[in-house]
This record gives sequence, structure tokens and C-alpha cells, in this order.
Amino acid sequence: MNIKTNFENILFLDIETVPETEFYNDLSEEKQELFALKTQYQRKEEQTPEEFYERAGIWAEFGKIVCVSVGYFTNFKTNDRKFRVTSFFGDEIKILEDFKNLLDLHFNKPTHLLCAHNGKEFDFPYIARRMIIHQIKLPEKLNLFGKKPWEIPHLDTMELWKFGDYKHYTSLKLLTSILNIPSPKDDINGSEVGAVYYKEKNIARIVTYCEKDTIAIAQLLLRFNNEPLIEEFDIVHV
Repeated sequence: MNIKTNFENILFLDIETVPETEFYNDLSEEKQELFALKTQYQRKEEQTPEEFYERAGIWAEFGKIVCVSVGYFTNFKTNDRKFRVTSFFGDEIKILEDFKNLLDLHFNKPTHLLCAHNGKEFDFPYIARRMIIHQIKLPEKLNLFGKKPWEIPHLDTMELWKFGDYKHYTSLKLLTSILNIPSPKDDINGSEVGAVYYKEKNIARIVTYCEKDTIAIAQLLLRFNNEPLIEEFDIVHV
């Protein structure tokens, strides 16, 4: 495939999310009732909302973002090609404000694109919803109101792999495996992030995991376009 865009115009990203509180009982009584209603069709009959709460991080209404990792190419067509990676983590409002500033100041041109794996279904709307909840004005790249499908500045590596097959879900781990890309899933997986955040209190481990996913997403797009993969010496942490 040919994405017909300069790789230097793409901001690759991944987010990590957790339930908004460590324990279900820390939610207000109203929020507990709303969570029970929201999840009644996902839960098995014998599962209580409290037992299901460890999965709350997948919903922007009941979760929060603890890390956003981004990466971008410089000098793409030269022998000095680099992939620069940085992360925003800590307080969610600051994460969102810092990410918004990055988009507003450095990725605000019509040619700029955002790229994530399953980003159109998860990362992009999740970030936008959390910004609305915190009364942060949406950056132009996330404000899709009134835009036609071909005007939306988002790339999704999972969607690209579908080739029009809307029923097809393929995980990042599976794609990196079949395309001979170094796997980013060599430590934790998404279902373990909540425990690492609340019980281990190890945000550094989450940041490393998130950055590896961001690099893997860039690797996928390179492979889709028959471009050389990123080598370890190509990566710059900033």
C-alpha cells in the first residue's frame, strides 16, 4: 500500500488507561449505578459490577489516561533517519494539556496526521472525551465535527490491515508477529496496566510499555509501505 504522505508529517501515538479509582467502592453511589447499567450486557450473569470493575479503564466515562506516548520521524529520506519518542504521564489534566499543546504548536498543519492502532475506535475518541470531561478545548486534529470521512486526519494501522473487511480485528501483537517486527509485548499487556499503576505504583514500567507500542505502530506503517524498519540506533528518547 502507499499512504501517499510524508512520514515526517505523521505523529504516532498510544495511550494507557486505568479505572478512574482503584476500587469500585470508591466511586459515588450514582457512578456505581451508572457503571452497572453501562456494563450489564458485557458482564456474565454471575459477575457483579464490582468484579467487572477492573475493566473500567476501557471506557472514557469510567477510566482515565495515565500515559500518552508519541513518536515522529526526522530526516526520513536520509541516512540520518531518526524516530523521536516522548511521553506525557502523571496527572491526567496535565497529560491532556501537554498533548494538546504538542498538537496545537507542532502538528497543526493540514498535512499532519495522527496514527494509532485501533485509534479510530479507542485512542482518538478516548482522548477527546477525556478532554471534554476536563473542559479542555479540543485541538483541531481531534475536532471531527462537520468533517467528511476523507477530511479526518487520522490513520489507523488496524483499519489499514482490514482492507475493507469491517469484521476483522487484529491485535498489535499478532501483526508484529506475522510481519516479523520485534514484539512490544515483552513485559506487561493492557489488562495488567491497572494493577501496575495502582498496586505497584510503577508508572515508569507503564511508560516503557506505552513507548514500545508507539514504536511498533510506526514499524507497522513502515512495513505496510515496504520501508526499512526502525533499528535500535534510530530511536531517540526526548
